[in-house]
This record gives sequence, C-alpha cells and structure tokens, in this order.
Amino acid sequence: MANKKNFILDTNVILHDSSCIYQFEEHDVAIPITVIEELDQFKRGNETLNIQAREFLRSMDSLSTEKIFNGGIRIGPDNGKITIQLERPFHNKLAANFTSGKPDHRILNTAYLISKDHPDRCVILVTKDVNLRMKAKSVGLMAEDYTSDHVKDLSGIYQGSQVVENISEAVIDQLYTPPYELLASGGEPYDELLPNQYLVMRNGSKSALGRYIGSTRTIRRVEKQSCYGITTRNAEQTFALDAMVDKQIPLVTITGKAGTGKTLLALAAALETRKQFRQIYIARPAVPLSNKDTGYLPGDIQSKLDPYMQPLFDNLAVIENRYRKAHPGHRKIKEMLDDEKVVVTPLSYIRGRSLVNIFFIVDEAQNLTPHEIKTILTRAGEGTKMVFTGDIFQIDHPYLDSQSNGLSYLIEKMKGQQLYAHVNLIKGERSGLSDLAIQLL
Repeated sequence: MANKKNFILDTNVILHDSSCIYQFEEHDVAIPITVIEELDQFKRGNETLNIQAREFLRSMDSLSTEKIFNGGIRIGPDNGKITIQLERPFHNKLAANFTSGKPDHRILNTAYLISKDHPDRCVILVTKDVNLRMKAKSVGLMAEDYTSDHVKDLSGIYQGSQVVENISEAVIDQLYTPPYELLASGGEPYDELLPNQYLVMRNGSKSALGRYIGSTRTIRRVEKQSCYGITTRNAEQTFALDAMVDKQIPLVTITGKAGTGKTLLALAAALETRKQFRQIYIARPAVPLSNKDTGYLPGDIQSKLDPYMQPLFDNLAVIENRYRKAHPGHRKIKEMLDDEKVVVTPLSYIRGRSLVNIFFIVDEAQNLTPHEIKTILTRAGEGTKMVFTGDIFQIDHPYLDSQSNGLSYLIEKMKGQQLYAHVNLIKGERSGLSDLAIQLL
C-alpha cells in the first residue's frame, strides 16, 4: 500500500493506553525490545501505570509467536502488522550524539534504523516525551505525540453554560412564576441546547438563571442557594451547586482556574447532601512534584502523602470555620472524618473499594489520563454521584497537556448526555490579590 506507515511506540504511550496498538488502523506498528524491558519494571503494583503495563504485556504474550520478531503478525482484519524489534548496533549518526546506555536513545536508534530499512515508507516515532520528539527531529526522524484520545479543538470545548441576551420580558417573568419553568421551543437559542446546559437569560435590567431539561424540553429556573454555610457569589457557582446537589445528575465536571471555588463548592455540596449517601470520598491523584515520586519525600507513607492531600483538608477547614466551634455544623465535620463518613484519600487508595451510594469527588482531575477517568467511572455503583474538578490548563503530569488529559476528554465525550452536567467557573473568588496574580503573572 503506497501510503502505509510504520509507527514505532515509546513506553510512555503504552503506559498511557494499553490498547494503543489497535489505534493505528491499517498501518504497521513496531515495539522496540527496550520498551518491553521498561514495561517489565512497571508490571508490579496497583497504580494505573502498573495495570496498563500488565494488560499490554498479556496482550503481547497472547500474540507471541516467532513471526512477531520476524516480519510481524496482523492484529486484526482492519489493522496492520505488529512486530517486536530486537536491539541492533547504534547507527553512526546517533552514536556521535547520544549515549547508548539510555533507554530513550535505544528506542530512538531502533526507530532510526527502521526508517533506513524502509526509505519508501513514512516512519514515525510516537512518544509523549517532548525531549525524545526533539531528539528524533534532530536526526531527521518524524516524531509525534499520541493523539487518539486528544480533544481536537480546545477553543470550542463545552462550557456548560451560556448567556442569552434579548429574551422577552414575558419569558423571564414566566420563570419567576410557578411552576418556574417554560417550554423550550421557537428556534434559537433553544434548538442548540444540550441536556443540563445552563443559561443566563437577560432583557435589560431583568434576568433569570435556568437549566435546560432535555427529557422534557423545558427550561427550569435555577435559584441561588447555600450549601453547608457556603453561598455562591456568581451565576456559574450557582450552576455548579445546582448540578452537584441534584441526584438525578450522577456525573458532574467543574472546571476553572485557581480560586474560582471548584473544590470548595464540591465539598459543600457533598456535605449538604450527605444524608443521601453512605459515604463521601474525596480523592486526588498524587502527581509527583518536579517529576519526583513519593519515595523522594521523607517519612512514612502517610507523611509522604500529606502534601498531596493537604489542600483538601484546607478546604474542609474553610467550611468548618463558617460555624462557631460550639455549632453542630462545626463539630459534624470532625465527627464524619473520625467515623469515616468522609474519607480523604489519594486516588490510588480507592482501588478495590465498593463505590455504591457514594458521593465521590475527584479533585485535580486534569492530572488523570483518559484511561484512568474511564477506570474510575466504570466503578460507579448504584446511587453513586461522581464529581470531577480541575483546571484543564494547569497540568502537573509530565505526559499530559490541555488536549490529552482525562478531564478534557471526559467533557468532550459526555456533553449532551442526560446523566451529565458541566460548568466552567470563570470568575476568581478567592481574593482580589489572587485574581490579580492569575491575570498578570
């Protein structure tokens, strides 16, 4: 086939998506033996990376015949061949610039030699490592990120709400009259609305907040509310609380820059609706600081994890301090923590637990891969509500960006579903100084 390509996969691509070899359609895929060696170091453990490594190695074992090392084997009727490439001596051009002891350089050498073996084909190294892509390009080898789960256009990513101007006064008045809803008909803007999309409807000095209910094609008025002592300060925060306290919406995503109140509102909603659920789980991924894993930090495992979890306790303290120490609302939070009615934990510690009738908050979800998001969601049992919060433009994970992180992927895939609502918080409410720093620094 004239346009057939050869893709060579780096280890981080497989750790990101263990099924990646099936995403290249009719093109051929090569796995350097160095990648198999690196995956061997990841196969033990309960983190998502360990699970991805095991799944991939099992799939390779099921395909493993002599042909996989010699010419390759076809992996599906619509897929190309897959081969495992053994080590070969370093090409002179690479030996002059790169040491042979580094796994990345051995993977680069394999890809480079394949490009020399097949000058008539387009050979592409696929890696999520920016530095390795730069090294590949420095020797004239094509290199790309793995983009099969990327959000294509962030400028058009779903915001979850919109402002509608010049709505007739009669329509706004209807939302303030029982039953506080109206039929969404009559062309724009109603024809373009998605289930659980929020609206700021205006006409001069009159305005109303509403949510489009897809099942009945109606717009229901949304009222400003307080949850466990936390009162919303703008329309988007009001929308966020409305979605999170509604048990008919089991999946909610809340995005926004630092200081917009994402985590605080999620915690307040969970505490307000706690009687509807068996437990409240509050989790976040323990993303290493400066690419150092938790083993780098001093102390026992709890001491190592405390820096990652402290922001969650800080937000709980904000809610707690809304009440006097003698007030039941203040005492109740400590009691729920002591009784494990509220559980604050690293996300990896959730694995294996039953997620039935749980209010489950996943903070900093932009640091999860699409596969990790899917793994969490598929564990949701009966009566469980899941809330993912994060800032898709503030990524701490070394191999994720605004387009490839799990939170962006979740928003893009779930928009328009009846069981899902999304709100993007715009205005910072932490402090004037915080807002100024975000804008100028």
